[in-house]
Amino acid sequence: MTQSEARYFTILETLGDFHELIKTNVWVNNPYILGGGSNILFTKDYNGLIVVNKLSGKEIVYEDEKVTDVEVFSGESWSELVLWSVEKDYWGIENLALIPGTVGAAPVQNIGAYGVEAKDTIISVKVYDFKTNEIIILGNSDCNFGYRDSIFKQEPHRYFVISVTFRLSKIPRLNLEYGAIVNTLKEHGITDPSAKDMASVVTEIRQRKLPDVGEIGMAGSFFKNPVILEEHFQTIQQKYPDMPFYELENGQVKIPAGWIIETLGYKGIKEGNVGTYDKHALVLVNYGNATGEEVWDFAQKIIKEVKEQFDIIFEPEVIIL
Repeated sequence: MTQSEARYFTILETLGDFHELIKTNVWVNNPYILGGGSNILFTKDYNGLIVVNKLSGKEIVYEDEKVTDVEVFSGESWSELVLWSVEKDYWGIENLALIPGTVGAAPVQNIGAYGVEAKDTIISVKVYDFKTNEIIILGNSDCNFGYRDSIFKQEPHRYFVISVTFRLSKIPRLNLEYGAIVNTLKEHGITDPSAKDMASVVTEIRQRKLPDVGEIGMAGSFFKNPVILEEHFQTIQQKYPDMPFYELENGQVKIPAGWIIETLGYKGIKEGNVGTYDKHALVLVNYGNATGEEVWDFAQKIIKEVKEQFDIIFEPEVIIL
């Protein structure tokens, strides 16, 4: 696989490491902080500093008979946090099982799957604010959460996420919005699922259609599911009456990006060193020797065709550098 190189590289293991790093001369070299890196596409070498965040640890900061609030450092594995929570029979993030990356990426990307988003459980985010050079705590409403969006994406160089505090429920909070979950539960004869059952079912569903991280070169779901107005949706539906969709508030409709790409004939295709995964068209694949630039060129080809055929503007969920 063709790789990109950084001019400078370092790893943060403690908050003290961070405070020391920002005092050094190397810090002024266009720093970029990475978690797991699974949602980043480097299209060329990075002429600056790459910082890999390995801040670890978690602490229960509040608990009563109904909820548990846990503060988790940003370098912790997201998947490991989900496994920890369901082992404790805490509810709230079980539908987000097997999402790659770190806890720090959860508020930045407002990660989501199967009817649940990170914002649904986040109480607050502790950050270093480079504008004021101080550590502050942003409440949920301060984070400007939207669909795969947040203040951290809107002001990408202002904040470093140190930790995230989640409120998890001790009372079952089943989210069965997606039929795939309901059907898989039925297949296993589970009528009263625990949080652990839900995470297990979601993991099974994801493994059916997504490659494991590291199995092949890919960056997960490459595009956001587009949200369009009702009248636009109705126009498209006349041509594609079986099109899947999800009704939202304010007269908006969300269309699965994977369905659009597959409808255009892109599922499982290969063009040179890049293509789409044979089990899920939304996953763009590097078949071994592609550069990041080649992957991005292929993505732009899809974007162009979606605009021409559906009058929909595809937005990458992946961060392009």
